Amino acid sequence: MILTLLVCGLAVIALVLVGLFVFGLRRRLIQRSGGTFDCSLRWNAPEKGDTSGKGWGYGVARYNGDRIEWFRVFSYAPRPRRVLERSAIEVVDRRAPDGEEELALLSDAIVLGCLHRGVRLELAMSEDALTGFLAWLEAAPPGQRVNVA
Repeated sequence: MILTLLVCGLAVIALVLVGLFVFGLRRRLIQRSGGTFDCSLRWNAPEKGDTSGKGWGYGVARYNGDRIEWFRVFSYAPRPRRVLERSAIEVVDRRAPDGEEELALLSDAIVLGCLHRGVRLELAMSEDALTGFLAWLEAAPPGQRVNVA
C-alpha cells in the first residue's frame, strides 16, 4: 500500500516536472528567433471607459515580417493565438491602466487601443515595447497605409 502511494506520488511529481519543462521549452522556442516582447491582449475590447480588467490575457508577441504573432503565456500551443497584420492595424488611443486593470496588467504597462480589420482590441505593453511597436508600424513598406494616432 505504501509502495503504491509512493510510486503514484513520484509519477505525479515526474509529470509536473515534465509539464514545466515543456512549458519553459515552448517559451524559449518562441523567443529564439528574437523580436519578442511581453504583451497583454484584450480581443473584442469594450469601448473606452471600461476598466474592469476582464478579458486580458498575458502573452508574448513576436515580430514576424509584416505580422505580429501573439502567444498566450500559459499555454502549450506551438502556434500563435492571434496574428495581427501591420497593414490592418489602426491605433486609436493610448492610455494608462485604470481601476482593476492595474491589477490585471504588468506594473509598467501602457494600454494601446487598436482596430484590426474592424475588431477593437487593446494591447498592454511596457514603454520600451510600445516605442518599438509604433516604430514597426510606421516602418511599413512604401504603399501600405499606416494609421497611428
